[in-house]
Amino acid sequence: MASCLRPFAIAALLYACASNPPVAETPIVAESPASVPAKGTDGKPAGLADEIRILVETGTPPSILRALDLIRSRELTQTEFGRAMTAASVVIMKRLYPEIPAELTEPDPPPTHAYARILRELDRGAYTPASGSASDYLELVLPFLALLSETRSERLAVAMPDLLRASTAGTRSVLDPYFRAIVAERGGHMEMALAAYGEAIDRSADCYPAVVGAARSMSALGRPAEGVTLLADLIVRFPDNLLIKRELAKAYYAARDWSRAGPAIAEILQRDAKDSLFLLMRAHVLVEQGSFTQAQPLLDVLASSYGANRLYLFLRARVQAEGYRNKDSALTYLRSLLRSDPRDAEAAAYAARILLESARAEENEEGRALLERLLAEPVVAIAALDLAARDAVARSAWQEAEPLVLRLLAERRSSADLKYAYAMHLGLGETEKAVSVARELLERESANDEWAGLYAEALLAAGKKAEAATLLDQRLPTMTGGANRSRLFYLRSRLRTDEEAIMGDLRSSLFENPRNLEALTAMFEIYRFRKDERRAVYYLKQALALAPENPLLRRYQAEYAAALGIAP
Repeated sequence: MASCLRPFAIAALLYACASNPPVAETPIVAESPASVPAKGTDGKPAGLADEIRILVETGTPPSILRALDLIRSRELTQTEFGRAMTAASVVIMKRLYPEIPAELTEPDPPPTHAYARILRELDRGAYTPASGSASDYLELVLPFLALLSETRSERLAVAMPDLLRASTAGTRSVLDPYFRAIVAERGGHMEMALAAYGEAIDRSADCYPAVVGAARSMSALGRPAEGVTLLADLIVRFPDNLLIKRELAKAYYAARDWSRAGPAIAEILQRDAKDSLFLLMRAHVLVEQGSFTQAQPLLDVLASSYGANRLYLFLRARVQAEGYRNKDSALTYLRSLLRSDPRDAEAAAYAARILLESARAEENEEGRALLERLLAEPVVAIAALDLAARDAVARSAWQEAEPLVLRLLAERRSSADLKYAYAMHLGLGETEKAVSVARELLERESANDEWAGLYAEALLAAGKKAEAATLLDQRLPTMTGGANRSRLFYLRSRLRTDEEAIMGDLRSSLFENPRNLEALTAMFEIYRFRKDERRAVYYLKQALALAPENPLLRRYQAEYAAALGIAP
């Protein structure tokens, strides 16, 4: 197989491996045995021993369960050969495929058989290499089962000579390539691991741990979406397999597909509510989705076991900053992170963002210095680019923002990057580009009400009023209340020509979000036009409380200074 696994080839194998048809996760019912040939000199039917051995060596659940069925149906369970093959089959199933429910006897190989020694070593958790003269394929690969949980690359490397010998045995077994893939993956050689996992899958897609390993390697290589595709196909065949479900949840998480990662992680936690890794992942997903109050108790639970963990501290900072608006507490967590690792670009960029948003001049200067330091690095971290773009967009410095945003789009193209691009294009008067970007956001997440608002706003800016009206009229009745619904009511008010209809939408907007600055300003301007000073001042005061430095509102403030009780 080529050194780089082709995802589409794997996906095809998962459904259409001609020699290994899909099986359910239940013991496989053997086909009717063929007619029994004449017995050989060893007392067994000629050719049956080879068939059983080949099935066991193949190493997949269907082949092993078929071998066990043959041993039982041909009454070989008490023979030395039958006991040895049964022992090898059972230990492979129990250690490599524990998720497959099957009625398995305790392994009982003949005491003097080589497999008996291997099984004793496995029970002790010890790896013992095969003898130099060993030619039995299973003698070469079975000892590796003791290393399935081993993480030290030097310990795993000891097994490579026997695995390489096994790879020249001429079998179609999945075992040696799968084990070689484990050695490569845990040694950090992800391309080699992916190739070896692919070799195992090429031999049989029924080796689902190899598919899981391939997906894991893809995530490590920065291709989590390809891993998701593999695992999403695999879970259809093994719908109750916990190993696959865990890895699929991790793949969604690595792909930052929060809407799918959340339910997948929650399902794992329903089985084990104390799984700290998945609790941390769940907290992260909730933070990304803006559910800070739900993330907080999960982080509290993790405090004792993850108190010094980098992600834990960063999530704590985000919950404080974004959820509770406690910037000082957030900075405490971030400074702790930066003391441990001054080169943590994500933490430094987040700290700089908080400092730049501060009302204190000295913190603004600290934040600016931190951002400049990040941008001066030989390789500028994506987090620093993100912050620089955010800062430029917030200052309406569109020319400054443009190269930063374009670089973000080229390197990442996240929804946040597209939102920067949207604001930049509107600011530069590039309304058609703004429409295109907003449409892309909405196509990514059709249920996202914020993106619907941006798209409606872009259509209005581009003069496409009919399209904007259709979108708003379709969207508003199905939305839940809140800031996004408030914004859509405000946008619809801009399409109205009748003043009472305009005010009706503005009142609906303020009912959904009394702090909607645009709606407050629009209500003020209507009453200003009507020369209704009392009501105009009522809305102007609220708008000024939200944005006292807004240039337009400052002009209105000067105009209504006397009514506002401001000395000239």
